[in-house]
Amino acid sequence: MNNTALATTAPTPLSVKRPGTLSVLAVSLAVLLAVPVVVVVLNVFVPSEGTWSHLAATVLPEYIVNSLGLMLGVAYGVITIGITTAWLTTMCRFPGRRLLEWALLLPMAVPAYVMAYAYTDFLQFAGPVQSLLREWTGWGPGDYWFPDVRSLWGAVAMLSFVLYPYVYLLARAAFLEQSDSMLEVARGSGYGPWRSFFRVALPLARPGIVAGTALALMETLADFGTVAYFGVHTFTTGIYRAWFSLGDHVAAAQLSATLLGFVFAVLLIERLSRGRASFHNTVQRKRLDYPYRMRGFKALIALIACAIPLMLGFFLPAGILLHMAVTSGDAQFGAHYVDLTFNTMTLAGVTAGLAVVLALLVGYAARSTSSRLVSAANRIAGLGYAVPGAVIAVGVLIPVTRLDHAMAAAIESMTGASPGLLLTGGIAALVYAYLVRFFALSLQTIEAGLTKITPSMDCAARSLGLGPASTLARVHAPLLWRSALIAGLLVFVDVMKELPATFVMRPFNFDTLAVQAFNLASDERLTEASTAALTIVAVGLVPLIVLSRMLLRPRNGST
Repeated sequence: MNNTALATTAPTPLSVKRPGTLSVLAVSLAVLLAVPVVVVVLNVFVPSEGTWSHLAATVLPEYIVNSLGLMLGVAYGVITIGITTAWLTTMCRFPGRRLLEWALLLPMAVPAYVMAYAYTDFLQFAGPVQSLLREWTGWGPGDYWFPDVRSLWGAVAMLSFVLYPYVYLLARAAFLEQSDSMLEVARGSGYGPWRSFFRVALPLARPGIVAGTALALMETLADFGTVAYFGVHTFTTGIYRAWFSLGDHVAAAQLSATLLGFVFAVLLIERLSRGRASFHNTVQRKRLDYPYRMRGFKALIALIACAIPLMLGFFLPAGILLHMAVTSGDAQFGAHYVDLTFNTMTLAGVTAGLAVVLALLVGYAARSTSSRLVSAANRIAGLGYAVPGAVIAVGVLIPVTRLDHAMAAAIESMTGASPGLLLTGGIAALVYAYLVRFFALSLQTIEAGLTKITPSMDCAARSLGLGPASTLARVHAPLLWRSALIAGLLVFVDVMKELPATFVMRPFNFDTLAVQAFNLASDERLTEASTAALTIVAVGLVPLIVLSRMLLRPRNGST
């Protein structure tokens, strides 16, 4: 009888029927983050003035084809580069590996549109590459063919080199968490390095790889600067054209809703493909020396495979920008840039901290309850990552401005003094827009980390009398420190590079490095804009180096 009672009352982490305080709070936060997206989507039901039908009949097929082509190309690029470099630097030993472990993160500090500017200057007809080619061969302007970087595949290359660190980071973290005993068993069963990789390591790393790819694809769908500069017409360029050029916010909202449908389809396919598969590490971790030692030709191939994306994704564009900044950069570099850097880091730090805390609450609430409402709220809250920043800014400004005026009127009626605009007059509304835009970054990373924690730990905590909140604080949070660090730094770097929302919503006399670079580049002063762009890269390197050191500490401690 007692055994029956124990069997029916034993707590299971995924079978809570009544949502507790944590779940209610998580749903409330998710709804709050989804409000700007909902505001935009609701405009779909507003009668259009004919712009939408015109777009559907003329350019919508081109938007769909280019967006799909961009997604497929970037997905292939980031998966190939990210998995290859993560496996080689984690499981193989070859000269230069320890330097490459952290250096492969550097492209994250380079905004995609800045890289597009650099490569266009480098590869254009008057650039150094074609000039040197004509000098060597004696060819004239019409004597040879040279690939045009300002094309769809040029945009795929730029975005792939910038976004592959998402897959590299999460795949490497997954490989580091795997026990070497599993690889020993695989080798004892006759598996060579390739079969061990495809049959053991890769399936276990799947949550991190898929999460990194999903983040890269959402960033791809939301990109505007790169595709606009390259003349590639996608949903984002169509949204900006409908909103700012044609002045039709209804048509822009309808395009945004279609873009959200693409993102939802990607997330749904990923969830369905995962099915009931589990990816928990239930064996005791035991780190050995690097299981695959490479020498000679194999070591050279591994070094080249890791060095190429680093060279093309960071050192070459950074070198181009550095040359432009040194030769004819912004002459006003000085105290003004200190203020710009401080503003940028303040916004990025506040947003990153809030994003990690909210992702922990929302992600754990979905794990600890079977409520479909919590899961649906999580998915909706994460869709903001695929919406262009300017669209989110408008979605935030509509409700927040009304709330701001209502608060000011209420305070003035009670005190007799006007407090001004409390939310839109400071950075609060801008931070809110950042959270809507980048919440998916932290949520995907935290959820990938949660999948690594076996449900038996939840059962043990609940059997000891810990509630969901205590279990999160005392059990899961310490185990998720690496995922939380990755999530925070990913948000930090992306906020630094964010341009549209910052440009629209920044308070008066509160500029950032991204705004400075945009203002100069829009005036065709690209060489002067390189100074602010290099500052973004330099500041972004600091958290990336900290991140790499934290990730490498367990491995280096064993060697």
